[in-house]
Amino acid sequence: MNKSFPKLAWGTLGVALLLLSACNKPPEVGSTIQPSTTTAANVLDLDVSLNVKMALMNDPILNTFEIEVITSNGDVRLIGLLDSQDQIDSAITLAKQAEGTLAVHSELTIKQ
Repeated sequence: MNKSFPKLAWGTLGVALLLLSACNKPPEVGSTIQPSTTTAANVLDLDVSLNVKMALMNDPILNTFEIEVITSNGDVRLIGLLDSQDQIDSAITLAKQAEGTLAVHSELTIKQ
């Protein structure tokens, strides 16, 4: 039997053990992306806009007005003409309460 065979066998076994032990290595702290725990962050902008539009449409006074809803990263922008400041305040409140809304920016104005 060749004298180098045991050395080769032990070397191969050592490499195999090193490779196998590397598989059990715990992940590094910064190597995984942690999911966000907030509900708003998990809602798509399209869904936020839909939630706000549904809230506005379900209001008996505001459903007669054309209010444009634009959402970007949970920030909702309301654009439109209303009859009074009370209606504007109501629209902003409904938008803030809609699921996924992080902030509301009003570009609502009163008709002259």
